[in-house]
Amino acid sequence: MQESKRYEVVVVGAGVCGIYQLYRLLEQGINVTVLEAGADLGGTWYWNRYPGARFDSESYSYAYSFSDELLQEWDWSEHFASQPETLRYLNYVADKFDLREHMQFDCRVNSAVFDESECIWKVILEDGRSLTSNILLTAIGMLSTPTLPNIEGISAFQGESFHTYHWPKEPVELQGKRVGVIGTGATGVQVIADIADKVGSLTVFQRRPNWCAPLKNGPIDAATMVEIKASYDEIFEKCRTTPGGFLHGPDPRHVEEVTEEERKEFWEELYNSPGFGVWLGNYRNVLMEDAANAQYSAFIADKIRSRVLDPQLAEKLIPKDHGFGTRRVPLETNYYEAYNRSNIRLVDLNETPIERVTENGVRTTSEHHEFDLIIYATGFDAITGAFDKINIEGPRGNKLRDKWQEGPVTFLGLQTHGFPNMMTLAGPQGASVSSNFPRAIEDAVDWATAFISYLREHQYQRFEPEEAAEADWLEHVKAGYDMMLLTKTKSWFTGYNSNVEGHDKLRYQIYLGGALQYRERLREVAENDYTGISFS
Repeated sequence: MQESKRYEVVVVGAGVCGIYQLYRLLEQGINVTVLEAGADLGGTWYWNRYPGARFDSESYSYAYSFSDELLQEWDWSEHFASQPETLRYLNYVADKFDLREHMQFDCRVNSAVFDESECIWKVILEDGRSLTSNILLTAIGMLSTPTLPNIEGISAFQGESFHTYHWPKEPVELQGKRVGVIGTGATGVQVIADIADKVGSLTVFQRRPNWCAPLKNGPIDAATMVEIKASYDEIFEKCRTTPGGFLHGPDPRHVEEVTEEERKEFWEELYNSPGFGVWLGNYRNVLMEDAANAQYSAFIADKIRSRVLDPQLAEKLIPKDHGFGTRRVPLETNYYEAYNRSNIRLVDLNETPIERVTENGVRTTSEHHEFDLIIYATGFDAITGAFDKINIEGPRGNKLRDKWQEGPVTFLGLQTHGFPNMMTLAGPQGASVSSNFPRAIEDAVDWATAFISYLREHQYQRFEPEEAAEADWLEHVKAGYDMMLLTKTKSWFTGYNSNVEGHDKLRYQIYLGGALQYRERLREVAENDYTGISFS
C-alpha cells in the first residue's frame, strides 16, 4: 500500500551517527524518524559480520560520551571490541533510550526530491512508500557501498561467494574448504588472519600490499574496567586534544631532532604498543616529509621481514609504491604469521593478473585456482558512493551525484549549495571521515542539533549554504592536502577506486585540518549566527 507521512526531520541511516542524532532530536521533542536499509540498526556494525571484524580504536574511546549513566553501565570485554560486541552495544544504547520505536527498518531510500513550493523533502522508498520532511539528514556512512572488482565472470562461479560487507548472518562453513580471498586492505587483513587456521587451504590474491602493524589487543578484566569508568573524563578530553580524535597524538619532535638510538627505541615502543600509536603517535614529520617517512618505512619493513619466514614472500608483502601511513594502516593480529602456514599461498597479481572467475575458481595468466568459497575484500566506493546510490534532487532538478561527479563540494562537510534543508552528517569533507568516528560524529550531530534549534527559534523554514562560503571551504580543505604525504598516494582517502568509473584522479573527499581545527570552525560559524548560510 502507498503510505505518506509528514515528519519535521527524516534521518537516513541507523548506524553510530543516526542513533546519536535520533537521541538528540528526541530530546528536543522533534517529530523524527530514522530510515534504515538493513533489517536492524547498527550500520557498519550490522553489515560487516566477517571473521575478524573489530575496532582498531580503543573500545572506550569509541563509545558514546553523552551519557555518564551509559558509560558506567556498559562493560567492554576487550580493548578493541569485535563486531558482535559492538553491535550488542549499539542495540543496548537504542533500547536504553527507547530509540528503536522511532526507526523503520528494511527501508532503502530510492530518491529524495526537494519541493520548492512546499519547502519540503519528498522521500521515496524502495517499497513504494513516500514520506515528507522539512529537513533531511543523511547518516549513511562513509564505507557503506561495497565494490566488486572489475573481473570477468564473477557471476559464473558456482560455489559460495560474497563481498565481506555482505557476509551472511548464518554461519559460513570454513572447515576443510578451499578459500580464495581477493584483496589485502584493512578488511582483507582481518579476514585472512582470522580464517587461516580454520580453512583447508587459503589463496590470497594481492594487487597492492599494505603497511600493517600489530593491534596488540587483549581482554579487559573487571579491575581495569573500573579504572576505565573512573577515567572517562580524561579519556574523552585526551581525544579532544588530538588531531584524529584518538588517544594517540603526534610527538612534537621531528625525526632529525633525536639520536638514532633514541629513535629506534621510540619506534620499538610504538610498534609494541596497542592501537593507532604506531601510525598517529609518531614524530610529527613522519607523515609530512619523504625523508622522515622513508626511515620509518624501512623500520616497519624490517619488522615484516622478521615475522615472515620466507624472505621472498616477505618482500612481496612490503609495499614499494608508498610509505608507511600514507594509506589507511590496517592493524592486525598474526597477519604476517599467517603466511608462515603451509596451507596459505600468496598470488601476486602484478606478476600473474586474474583473467576471469570461472564456474569453479579463479583463472590467472599462469594457472587455474579451484575454490569452494571466494571472498571479495575489495573495498568500497568510499564516502560519496552511498550518496550516488540515492537520487537526491534539489529544487531545480539538480542532482547531487552530478554536482559531485568530479568530487564533493560542501560547506563544513555538512551542507551543500543547491540542496536546501539538507545536512550530510557523515559526509565528505567533514572531520568524521578522517578521525575517530564517534568523537567527530558527536561534534557534527551536536552542531546540527543546535542549528535545528536555531531554525525553530527564528521560525526559519528554509536554509542553504551560500556558494561563496562553499568555495571558501573547498579552498580550506584543499590547503590541508598540501601538508600530508597521504595525498600523494592513491587510496580511498583521496578518492581513487579502480572499480568505480571516474574515480581515477584526486578527489577532495576528506578533511585533513584535524579535529581541533574543524571543531573550532564549527564553533565560529555558529557563534556568528551561522555565517555563510542563507535563511528564509
